[in-house]
Amino acid sequence: MIRLGLEIESRPSELPYIERVWRSRSDDVGRMTSIATSHWELVFWEQHGQVRAAVLGPEPKACLAPVPKDATFFGISFALGTSMPHIPISRLVGGSAEIPDVTRRSVWLKGSAWHPPDYDNAEAFVRRMVREGIVDCDPIVPTVLDSATPDLSERTLQRRFVAATGLTRGAIRQIHRAREAAVLIQESAPAQDIVHRLGYFDQPHLARSLTRYIGRTATQLSAPDRAEPLSLLYKTSASMPA
Repeated sequence: MIRLGLEIESRPSELPYIERVWRSRSDDVGRMTSIATSHWELVFWEQHGQVRAAVLGPEPKACLAPVPKDATFFGISFALGTSMPHIPISRLVGGSAEIPDVTRRSVWLKGSAWHPPDYDNAEAFVRRMVREGIVDCDPIVPTVLDSATPDLSERTLQRRFVAATGLTRGAIRQIHRAREAAVLIQESAPAQDIVHRLGYFDQPHLARSLTRYIGRTATQLSAPDRAEPLSLLYKTSASMPA
């Protein structure tokens, strides 16, 4: 649990379509730094009795984002390679698509009314999305992430990867590395050790990466800002694409 203007709780999932499930509540905070992420998300939030939902695309760099006051949030972060075929992920990079006509009891997806998911039943909701063809996964992406070498040309591989994730393998690797560096800094690891461990050229290279993808310097990460908190940052066991 993180208590810095936003209360954030998250958990991993055993379902291969899901990267992480999270929920949060906003307190006295007007905006946050949304750190770069290679995953797209399905997010629901409620404020003053009104429920809204949206599909949030991958974020290729850190940015400032408004935070509705006194609101509750729930989100499903989807695994790399997972997508909704009827919404090309290329249209979502750095953006979002709002889902209309959402209530506490229903959300419309591809012409059908569904009961909105919550923190405890996210897996059942996503399984139904998969069964009904709303969510799909390109098997090439997890294969590459597992360091396997598919029998495809590099050009075809890159095209498939971008089509399924919205980002290149290089961009995803840089995002993952910066997020891992940020977690290590928050755990008080020395900068020089992080440079060596994660393959940065030097400390200035690490600093540029943190600024671009996390929106914080190493010093700022060591002293969290309650007035402008970070979005969800967690330690991941997933391998990074080479």
